[in-house]
Amino acid sequence: MVHMPPIAALRALAAAARHLSFTKAAEELNVTQSAVSHQIRHIEELWDLKLFERKARRLDLTPAGEKLAGIADDFLTTLNDAVQELKDEHGHTALRVEVIPSLAVKWMVPRLQHFQAANPDIDVWLSTGQNNLQSVQRSDMDAVIMLGDGHYPGFKSWPLMRDYVFPVARPRLLETHGMPKTPEELCKLPLLLRYSGILSPGWEYWFDFVGVPAEIYEPALRDGTRFPDTNMAIQAAFEGQGVALARSAHVWDDLETGRLVRLFDIHCPSDVSVDFVCRPERADRPAVVAFRDWLMDEAAKSQAEWDADEKDKDEAKTKTGA
Repeated sequence: MVHMPPIAALRALAAAARHLSFTKAAEELNVTQSAVSHQIRHIEELWDLKLFERKARRLDLTPAGEKLAGIADDFLTTLNDAVQELKDEHGHTALRVEVIPSLAVKWMVPRLQHFQAANPDIDVWLSTGQNNLQSVQRSDMDAVIMLGDGHYPGFKSWPLMRDYVFPVARPRLLETHGMPKTPEELCKLPLLLRYSGILSPGWEYWFDFVGVPAEIYEPALRDGTRFPDTNMAIQAAFEGQGVALARSAHVWDDLETGRLVRLFDIHCPSDVSVDFVCRPERADRPAVVAFRDWLMDEAAKSQAEWDADEKDKDEAKTKTGA
């Protein structure tokens, strides 16, 4: 008879196989890296099988590790779904959704009370994280709202919105530095930067879209404070520290109240969409369907408002000959 490891060890195996990293697996499971390493070692000793090839800067699955990690992940998903179905029959349903941090704070959370009022038996558990397909694969995650290109092979997805990108600043910053008359002049102001490699429109995308030559804008992007997410960059803009590149969903209310000012009425759609993504076996779960339908309705309302605003700005520019 084969002895079975504890559930925690199987979770560590599935997460480590997903990330090919004990460190990232530990972050997902909210444990230490040494705890994940210990759990993997326990399974290897228990079954007398080598599951990972530990190399200098990376982790590779052995054939045995690849096979068993897939089985472990399927088992955890099946167990999680079975337990949730039983709980659904006897009261509240827990719905676990990972969301882009900036979208969660600025767009979803202010609206979430309306979903809760209409669906009092569904408890939404929001989290923020990597927001990629590895998150979707987690056995305890029902859906992920992420930025992407709309193509997720092996998963079910629905487009929610594609907003607009534009620079924003606090009015007092513009009082000090003056309002730039052209996108080229924007390079003279302090620009709030994001880390490279993040799937979100960056300054390069916006400058290229509006036609500013790279030799003009690149020097302005070499130095300055960098932020890991849009929330921090926008907060820095609130503090008058510089100009942030924002999307409609992040700053719509702040533009309405005048806390921030949009620079240039240039129609620049985001190069990525906000998508609802889940495993195929989760797509028809009643709580997932209810939350997805509500999200799509809310997103459609926002999209219509943003599109109308962009159209008004375009028409105003045409009338003035700008």
